[in-house]
This record gives sequence, C-alpha cells and structure tokens, in this order.
Amino acid sequence: MTTLRSHSRSHPGEGRGAGLPGSGGPGGCCQAPGDSRGPPWHPGFYPLVSTPPPCREGLSPGCCPPPVGRPLGQSCAPAPRHGQRVQGPSVLWRTPTLLAWRADVLVMTPWFAPIVWDGVFDSTVLDAQFRNTTIGLSVFAIKKYVVFLELFLQTAERYFMVGHRVTYYVFTDRPADVPSVPLAEGRQLVVLEVRNYARWQEVSMHRMEMISNFSRQRFLREVDYLVCVDVDMKFSDQVGVEILSPLFGTLHPGFFRAPCESFTYERRPQSQAYIPRDEGDFYYAGGFFGGSVAEVLRLTSACHQAMVVNQANGIEAVWHDESHLNRYFVYHKPTKVLSPEYLWDEQMLQRPPFLKRLRYVAVPKNHAEIRH
Repeated sequence: MTTLRSHSRSHPGEGRGAGLPGSGGPGGCCQAPGDSRGPPWHPGFYPLVSTPPPCREGLSPGCCPPPVGRPLGQSCAPAPRHGQRVQGPSVLWRTPTLLAWRADVLVMTPWFAPIVWDGVFDSTVLDAQFRNTTIGLSVFAIKKYVVFLELFLQTAERYFMVGHRVTYYVFTDRPADVPSVPLAEGRQLVVLEVRNYARWQEVSMHRMEMISNFSRQRFLREVDYLVCVDVDMKFSDQVGVEILSPLFGTLHPGFFRAPCESFTYERRPQSQAYIPRDEGDFYYAGGFFGGSVAEVLRLTSACHQAMVVNQANGIEAVWHDESHLNRYFVYHKPTKVLSPEYLWDEQMLQRPPFLKRLRYVAVPKNHAEIRH
C-alpha cells in the first residue's frame, strides 16, 4: 500500500556518487565512502575491478579475491582461463569472456553493499548457493485490496523464486475471498486472518506490528528469508535469489535520482521516525524489503515500537511505515540494496534507458476507490 510518488523536478544525478565504489551515475547517494579499501567479494556477483590484485601465477591464494567465474570460498586451485568451463561443487558454468558489470549505474553503496541491477550477478551460481533455502513472501490483502491477490499470485508463480521453496503468507480480513491459484511443487499458501482498520494509513502502519508478531510466532520456524511486498502489484520479470541477504531494501523509484534534500524523510524532531537533514543516503520504498527472518523481526519490532511512542504523543509519521523504515535503514545499513527494477510504476514514471528490466510493477488502480 506504499504510495509510489515521483520527485517533481528532474535531477539526472550527474556527478553524484563520484569517487564511490562502483559509481556510474543513476542511483546517487549522499554520504562519502569513508573507507579507502576495495570492495568485498559477494558470491554470485561479478567483481567490480578490472583486474584482480597480484597473486601467484595461476593460483588464487586465500589473501586474494577469486578469479572471475569462481565463487567466493572455493578452495585454492588453478585459475580458469576466460571462456573455460568450470566444474564447481554442484554447478557447471562458463567463466565470462569479458568482465561483466554496469558502468551506467551505481552498483555498490558506500558501505560496500551490492546494489542489484540486471547484469551484475550470475543466477546459476546464486541458485546453487540457495538451493536448500525456503523463502516466505508476505502480502497484506485487507478490505478491497483482496482483489489484487489473484494476479499477484499468478505472476509470482511465473516469476518469483522459480525452482525454490516458497511459502506465501497472505494477511487478510477476508479469508473466504482468497482465490485458489495453482501452485508449483514445493510452494504453498498460508492465509493469516487479521483485523482491518478504518483508515488505510493505519493498515499500512500496523503491517510492521503484524509481521513482527507472526515472525516471532511462526516465520522463524518455517522459512529462512522473508520478503515483504505490496499486493497491488504484479511480477513482470524474474525475481530470484539475487535479492536475498540478511537485510535488504529497495530504492524508491520516485527518488533514486533525486538529491538528498528532496527526500521525504520525516523531518520533525519530535517524531520517532525523525532523520536530521545532514543524515541519510538513499530513500527506500516501503513496498519491498526483507531479509533473514531474524533481521526482519528486528526491523519490524523497532518500527512498531517507534510507532507506539509516536501514537502516544499524537504523532503520525509523514509517510507512515515507510518513514520508520527509512530511519531504520539510516542507522542499520542494509546488506543489499535492490534497484528500481524491483519496484516501478509505469503509469507515474517514465522508464529511463538504463532500466533494462521491470521486475515488479504497480497495477493500475483508482487509489481513492480502493482505499475507501
């Protein structure tokens, strides 16, 4: 139920991120790196340097990054030639003939967390890494929002975590209206009946409380990762294990090229979601976040507790749960950041040329009608 909105002015973002690791243009950031060390190596993500550090000829010692095409953690062995077929523990892949990365977008944060764009990861390596993983996908279909469930589930079956174990968690006040959608083997749907609220803003804010409660009660035992998304959307391209990380957020499509001063952070010091004007780096969307269940529990519990304090003081954050999410990410940095490929609104926003794929997009709707 996040409101996808765009920054009113055009800010192409030239020069922002200059000097940052992986800097290439769109997807700017407000903070200086504060660290001159090179970026770490993330399994399944292509290296961000043109040549590896000096190593013994033909070998990859423990002090050096692995050669292109070999995932982190594999034993020291002769480095493969470009284009050579390599047999890993359980997967066969071909090493890249050219170094694969994106020069047109920011691909790493100042704290060295990957920013996920098309072309920066190897799905084959990642699928093998996460082959025994169970992913929970949670959505809220409260009141009239239940009408979006069928398309949501149909497109999720086609594009979300294909080939992996998935549990759909549907929070709804209308369990009888949950549609029956055929699910692939290893995938199941769990309906969680919850109460509704008079105002959509309250529904939005109580999501943090309900995700926190159910994470503690059952999600910790049932799934390894939890992905929390809006239901009034549809999957339109592959969303796979490349998004998984202990804690991840998604760049808001309306602000990913905007300067920090235009971010709609909560600016009232009396609010628990307050972010000072000299702090912050990216603006994250409330409609797509997640991580390990333990980390999502920490996030949602902290946001809920902050909302309880705000409510006691008669304060409602400017963008509700999204404001609290952004404050949490300022002080608890996500370990992976998803690009706007993973949350987009084709009706509100013009697609830029560097956005090669749209993976999760808003469904056209009348907001006033669906919220009341």
